[in-house]
This record gives sequence, structure tokens and C-alpha cells, in this order.
Amino acid sequence: MPAIQLTPAQRKVHRADAHHLEPVVMIGNDGLTPAVVKETDAALNAHGLIKVRVLGDDRSAREIIFQNLAEQLSAAPIQHIGKLLVLWRPQPEKERVVDEDRMPGPRDFKVLKYSKRGGQRPEVKTLRVLGNQRLTSGGQIKRAKPKQKSVKKRSLG
Repeated sequence: MPAIQLTPAQRKVHRADAHHLEPVVMIGNDGLTPAVVKETDAALNAHGLIKVRVLGDDRSAREIIFQNLAEQLSAAPIQHIGKLLVLWRPQPEKERVVDEDRMPGPRDFKVLKYSKRGGQRPEVKTLRVLGNQRLTSGGQIKRAKPKQKSVKKRSLG
């Protein structure tokens, strides 16, 4: 799997995005082990853009690790500065599973409460209404009651 080739402008954007990131993978003195490759792959799947810290002092060994990681994981090598390596790979699309049995979740409503003195701004309150509740016209939350059926419909069903 070859590494992803990026233009210098794309690489610059990813470098800027990676500036505030902390390293999520650390490579110790054992070098590039299969466990390190697996963890780096998992981090790339989760985040897309990651920093890797290499604890060795040999710059040429770090450069080899950087290229090997990019090749093995089909990622784009973004930056190698000091002991930090920055890698990027587009995140896979996650499939959304639709559950037909799922009920609607809580809803948030903004309620304006006007002051009795006319010149003041109304107070804005955000209320969360759950599935078995309703919002009254006065801004109160009450538990929803089941709809009443007529006497005739109750006797039929």
C-alpha cells in the first residue's frame, strides 16, 4: 500500500491542523513493532490526523520509521520535526444504522418570560421536554396524559 501523495498546499493545511494536537502514539526503544503499527492504524481510523512521538535519538532511524509507517498504513507523511511525526489518512465513512423502533428523544424549547414592567427584556429559558411530557402555554412542563377515548369507542375495542 503506497503512501498518499499530497500537494504542498494540502500538507500545509494539515500541518496547521496538527499544531494543537498531542501525540497519541509513542514509539519506544524497540522501534516499529506490530503492536505500534496496530495502535497507529487504530488512531488513524479514529482521528484521521495524528502525532506520533519517537523516543529514540537517531534521526535517520526516525526518518525510516516515518516512511515505513506511511507505507504500511497507506497514510500521508505530513511532517517530521524533532521527535514528532505527523501522519494523515482520510477517515472511513461510518454507516448510520436506522432503528425503526426508536422513539423520539428529548426536545429543547426556548421559553420567553416577559416582565410585568414593560421596559425590560424578556427572560429566555431553555427547557428540555422528555417524551412523556408536554409544555403548557404558561411555560410549565407537565406529564402528558393519554388521550381519552369516548365511551362508545371504549366499548367497541
